[in-house]
Amino acid sequence: MVNILAGLILAIGILPAIPALGKYLEKLSKWLGRFQTIIGIIAIILALIWWEDLLQSVVALIAGLILITGILPSIPALGKHLEKLAKWLGGFQTIIGVIAIIVGIIGLL
Repeated sequence: MVNILAGLILAIGILPAIPALGKYLEKLSKWLGRFQTIIGIIAIILALIWWEDLLQSVVALIAGLILITGILPSIPALGKHLEKLAKWLGGFQTIIGVIAIIVGIIGLL
């Protein structure tokens, strides 16, 4: 479920292009965007706790890193390096968002 939430925030740029649901998904995504740091932290924690489904965990970890880019520099020792990684991954934000949504939906099935 956290992958779907993170994916909606990350894929906000293409959501309006979805027929019928696009404008509603964009509104939801903008609302969720206010909680992006919290969702990112939860995604990373869940990814580190539950490794049974490796694909779900890896996607949640990557999406979570992108979502918490703003607070990464405050982490001692690793913060600067994690921020560089998250900024690089941010270049693929929309693609990672779509993948997170798809993987999240598959996880619900």
